[in-house]
Amino acid sequence: MTAIWVAVLITAAGCYALKLTGLIVPRGVLDNPRVRRFAELVPIALLAALVAVQAFGAGQSLSLDPARLAGLGAAVAALLLRAPFLVVIVVAAGTAAALRALGVA
Repeated sequence: MTAIWVAVLITAAGCYALKLTGLIVPRGVLDNPRVRRFAELVPIALLAALVAVQAFGAGQSLSLDPARLAGLGAAVAALLLRAPFLVVIVVAAGTAAALRALGVA
């Protein structure tokens, strides 16, 4: 078995264990306001970190790509206008694609 398959199996087991942990946590722990607040805010922080890495990262370094930044700005504008999520994605991708077609790196 290659190292990649070992990593895949270990990751799958870890994901299963994490999901199982969520199911066996006592109800009293989940009713705690601190735990509830943590559970509400962590996905937002993780999504923001993912957006930052994708918008400003290129491999192992930071990169200021005007097309990506314009796409991110267009997505923010669409979100502020309360557009549906699919529209936000299409607007962001369309803006970046249009700028790349015009030669903006």
